[in-house]
Parts: sequence; C-alpha cells; structure tokens
Amino acid sequence: MSSTISLTLKIWRQQDAQAAGFFQTLETGPVSTAMSFLEMLDVVNEALTLKGEAPVAFDHDCREGICGMCGAVVNGRPHGPQGGTTLCQLHLRHFKDGDTIVIEPFRARAFPLIRDLIVDRSGFDQIIAAGGYVSVNTGAAPEANTIPVAKDLAEKALDAAECIGCGACVAACPNASAMLFVGAKISQLALLPQGRPEKARRALALVSKMDELGFGNCGNEGECEAACPKRIKIGNIARLNREFLQAALISVEK
Repeated sequence: MSSTISLTLKIWRQQDAQAAGFFQTLETGPVSTAMSFLEMLDVVNEALTLKGEAPVAFDHDCREGICGMCGAVVNGRPHGPQGGTTLCQLHLRHFKDGDTIVIEPFRARAFPLIRDLIVDRSGFDQIIAAGGYVSVNTGAAPEANTIPVAKDLAEKALDAAECIGCGACVAACPNASAMLFVGAKISQLALLPQGRPEKARRALALVSKMDELGFGNCGNEGECEAACPKRIKIGNIARLNREFLQAALISVEK
C-alpha cells in the first residue's frame, strides 16, 4: 500500500556546455511512494510545462533497468542510494517525507554536458568501435557443444557481459576512469574461445582509445564497483591490466 511524500529537489540546470550552470530548487508536491524516480521527474516536468517553464532535460529509454540511459547523480551517488539499481528502478519509498534531494549530471571530462542532466556518453561507443567485438569469420553457427567452455569461465564472461555501459563507474571514480567498463568488455570476450584470437589487439586498441578520449586511470578506490547498477566486479580491472601487459610485451617482441 503506497503513501505520499513531498520532496524538495535541487536540480542542476544548464542550457549547454558553454552556458553557466546553477541549481534550481523545485518542490514535488505530494507524490506517491510507489513512483519511480523518473516518474517523479515526469510529474515535476509536467508542472513546469504548465507554468510555461522549460522542463528538466534527462536521459531515459527502457525504464526497466536494462539500458542505463537514466544515469544521473542523486545525493552524490550515481543512480542514487540504492545499490545494484538503475535510477529508473529507484522508487520513492526509499526517501522520507520532507527530504531534500540533490540531482546532478555525471561529472567527467570525457562525458561533456549536453543539457541539464544529459551528458554525451558516446565515448563508450567509440571504445567499443575500436575493437570491443569478435571479427573472426567463423562461417555458419557451429553445433553448441562443439566448442567446450569451462563453467567457471562461462559464468565470469556472462557476469562481465551484464555491463550496460551506463557510465556510473566513470561518474563515481575520482579519476573518471573507464577501466571497469573496459575491463568488463575485455573479460566478456577474452574468457571465451571465440574472443581469444584477437585478445591482444583488442586490449591494446581499447586501452589506447580510452586514454585518447581523456578517461583517467584506475586509483583502486573501488567506487566504481560500489556504484555499478549491475555489480560488475573490479577483478575485471585486474584482468584488463594482465591482458594489456601481455599484449604490450607481445607487441614489443614483434
């Protein structure tokens, strides 16, 4: 059974990357605790529109915790205070009546601001395009049991594949590092037989593109794992480092 609460929102407003930004204070009025965070923002935007004011721009798509588009920082935490949850799946029952909530965009040089809570996360797409895929032509799909994969490796690869590329790891990291994201993509492919032939080239290409785009280096803070809505483990960063060092040694020997 739901109840209603009223919240005070301090939302970052910024017309574009060149304009000066500021926090705008807004009152939600009574809202149901059964609402998701994004549904609450919809209610606030409807009120702003009726008053002739510009609604708050924020990213969203599936609203089912799958795509990661909804990323924003709530009270200093990417995707909000609920662990292992995307912002669209965060519900108002986790807040108290009268709470003040500060909502900001992701802050990272490699994620330039577009407007209000929306940032450009296409840097992740560029990293994947640099080599985060399997391009070996294997012909027709083989029989499923033809290529055996050890259970522990398959589970690790599938766990890494859960990464949705939302960018929370970058927003949480003091260095704005993308190594958890890149580590997950490296693990997803390098652990499986189909991805091993290109693993050296992949590791060098992804790390090179990550550095080129201005993402920072890992400082072993662990904030990325804590903020990840899919609970991707930082052990993937260790695997990334091993894969990169091995690839670099092979490259030097050649």
